[in-house]
Amino acid sequence: MYLFLLIVSVGLAACSPAWNWREVRLEGAPLTAVFPCKPDHGSQTVTMAGTTVELQMTGCETGGATLAVSRVRLPPGASPADALSQWRAVTLAGMKAQGVQEQPFQPLGSLALPQSVRVVVSGQYRDGRPVNAQAVWFAQASPQGVWLFHAVIYADTIGAEVADTFFSGLKPRTPT
Repeated sequence: MYLFLLIVSVGLAACSPAWNWREVRLEGAPLTAVFPCKPDHGSQTVTMAGTTVELQMTGCETGGATLAVSRVRLPPGASPADALSQWRAVTLAGMKAQGVQEQPFQPLGSLALPQSVRVVVSGQYRDGRPVNAQAVWFAQASPQGVWLFHAVIYADTIGAEVADTFFSGLKPRTPT
């Protein structure tokens, strides 16, 4: 009987509405992502690679985790490598990152840049509470120019299955 209850509870957890994965087309950008919840959208003006750009964000919170994909189209002549390095450095400094583990990250259709990476890190939320994060940065060329992308998961603990599903769901597409 105990084994039956354990199997049923594990099965119900796997079907939890907190992890209801869905494909989301990132408006105007040449990328599709998967999110485990209905995402919200926002934008802000930032300085990147020495120029002012519009940073668009799509993200949601579920199961104790925040998942987001940010994107920006670089102006002509801006260096994607420099911009990715700057974005990564600002992000990690902002969370007071420690114990950074890094590996190459090269999704289909992305530019082959050494700055395209996946990191696992621990740090702090802005209010000082501890947090773990997994994040990727990469660039992709399109007819509209070069796009930079940053996808991240913030949570107390991040399961490998959640991170792998989220990051493997970043797929190139033709923008509308």
